[in-house]
Amino acid sequence: MGPLQGMKVIELAHIMSGPVCGMMLADMGADVIKVEKVPDGDDSRRFSPILPSGESASFMIVNRNKRGIGLNLKSARGREVLARLLSDADVVTENYRAGTMEKFGLGYETLRELNPGLIYCAISGYGRTGPYGEKGGFDLIAQGMSGMMSMTGEEGREPIKAGSPVADINSGILAALGIAAAYVEKLRTGRGQMVDTSLFEAGLQQMYWPAASYLADGTILPKMGSANSTSAPYQVFRTLDGWINIGAANQSNYERLLEVLDAPQLAADPRFATNASRLAHRQELVEILTARLVQRTTDAWMVEFDRIGLPAGPVLDIAAALAHPQTIARDMVVETDHPSAGKVRGLGLPIHFSGAKRGASRPAPLLGQHTREVLAEFGYSDGEVATLIDERAVLAQA
Repeated sequence: MGPLQGMKVIELAHIMSGPVCGMMLADMGADVIKVEKVPDGDDSRRFSPILPSGESASFMIVNRNKRGIGLNLKSARGREVLARLLSDADVVTENYRAGTMEKFGLGYETLRELNPGLIYCAISGYGRTGPYGEKGGFDLIAQGMSGMMSMTGEEGREPIKAGSPVADINSGILAALGIAAAYVEKLRTGRGQMVDTSLFEAGLQQMYWPAASYLADGTILPKMGSANSTSAPYQVFRTLDGWINIGAANQSNYERLLEVLDAPQLAADPRFATNASRLAHRQELVEILTARLVQRTTDAWMVEFDRIGLPAGPVLDIAAALAHPQTIARDMVVETDHPSAGKVRGLGLPIHFSGAKRGASRPAPLLGQHTREVLAEFGYSDGEVATLIDERAVLAQA
């Protein structure tokens, strides 16, 4: 099921960036085997919120459609098991600090000899080269160093990070894209390779337009809140009962907006006649438009804007966003049946294919849930598995 059916992935990654990558691959049909440390598993298993069942909602939302095993990589026998898994895998993902896999005796050069077709994906704070190549990284730090925080928020206020861990999530997406590209080459040549991306680069990638301005003429774009440096009005506005985003980014849309607001005189006002003049007098324009927009509710304005085809949308909280009819129509809320937590909802795959449809068929695994099943597939007998469990080289559910 899914375009990546047949791809076998060993996920050594933990917390956010790597698991996002693995879930995307799994949602698209890959067989992703999540390897967790024992005895505690992925650190995100202890992240809030913790459900009454004892399971972490944070862990479950990025680990569905995977099988899970528990391995003690501090044990020689545990490392032997991992080596066997990797000898027959298409992909391995990890987001450890540089040198960790080498300490296990399973660095890229060793694995390339063991399995020449292996695609080794490393997600790190800054990438595997450069002066920061050996430093660990976090989403907050990456957002700050990439320039994102310098232009997020209101002018004159302290640096603000995006509310969502953008660098973490985007690095997982970039890793999945790199793996898919490397897999295409592997299918053609039989050779694997290293795929190397980072939180820092994932943050930099979000800066295309600010980078364009700076690289073109040295302009550093200022903080503008929800506004835009290239067009106006293009920002959030207050209404009678909340907020609405209006994208009147060109002349025709601006004139449509004036029509609905019953303010045709503004079209002839020299302060607002062109996009350049509107940018120069943006605050004055915002005050005039806001005085009209606060007279009606967001929903009432949306009816009018939709009628004339003006790009606009309400500012929703997460509850309203997940309940929106468009969210539901696009299958962006999915449900799985977890063995201990029961029905669990999560975010769906934001990529849609006209061919085979991959659903949320498997909940996030319990720690060691599929250890016996996976080891049997890799040639271990029941007796050998029992010995590995007794030696605490692996962890398996009863």
